[in-house]
Amino acid sequence: MKAANFSRRSVLTLGLAALAAGVFAQQPKFEPSVGQPGKDVVWVPTSQVVVDTMLNLAKVTAQDVVYDLGSGDGRTVITAAKRGARAKGIEFNPDMVELSKQNAVKEGVTARATFVKADLFETDFSEATVITMFLLPSINLKLRPKILDMKPGTRVASNSFTMGEWQDDETATMDAKDGCTYWCVAHFWIVPAKVQGNWHVGQGELALKQEFQMVSGTLTADGKSVPVAGRLRGEQITFTAGGAEYTGKVNGNSMDGTRKVGNSSAAFSAARR
Repeated sequence: MKAANFSRRSVLTLGLAALAAGVFAQQPKFEPSVGQPGKDVVWVPTSQVVVDTMLNLAKVTAQDVVYDLGSGDGRTVITAAKRGARAKGIEFNPDMVELSKQNAVKEGVTARATFVKADLFETDFSEATVITMFLLPSINLKLRPKILDMKPGTRVASNSFTMGEWQDDETATMDAKDGCTYWCVAHFWIVPAKVQGNWHVGQGELALKQEFQMVSGTLTADGKSVPVAGRLRGEQITFTAGGAEYTGKVNGNSMDGTRKVGNSSAAFSAARR
């Protein structure tokens, strides 16, 4: 009698297992489709050559922390992880997040590639040294203030779309010869230090205005003012004033570097008032 009961329970268990297996087998595997709607944009994959170019422009290494905003199927995150970087994808579609995780497993980079379902406007990505994205211009503009408040020197790469008046520092264009047939432009920016204000330089006064990475203003010394024109590349600043070329590094409210006139050069320093 006991043997018969065991047999019936075994048959029941096996039957339920088979039924469950059949149900799961019938569930279709998620396959993303080009143009599928998302929270802020539709999904269009970035060509691998564009992914590589964006990461090349940003000079991604194993020392970097890469955040991909709107990470889709995870290819940018996975590629960055293959370079040794710690990479994280922010994606609102849970199916795409799961697909990305599966792709990371296949590529053997789960130790360095992670994906989270999150709203990119509510995500803290301040630890990133590199930001990548393929978003609409309107979304880029909404994100721009947050990106500009990141640590100077943070690198930003975007597939095809710009940041409005914030001109890119570099642009790379690909075509069919490179293996790209659509959305084939990569834009690159470096978050500039904030230098606007009045600086004390030696016996003079340096008054700087800033428009993103572009710098203008005046240098006043001995009662004479000369125009200033220059630019920033992260913490690095270069500008000309009165026939002299200044090259330095900005560290908060201090600036140190070299002043060159002709073949002669000397150290200079400045402090923001």
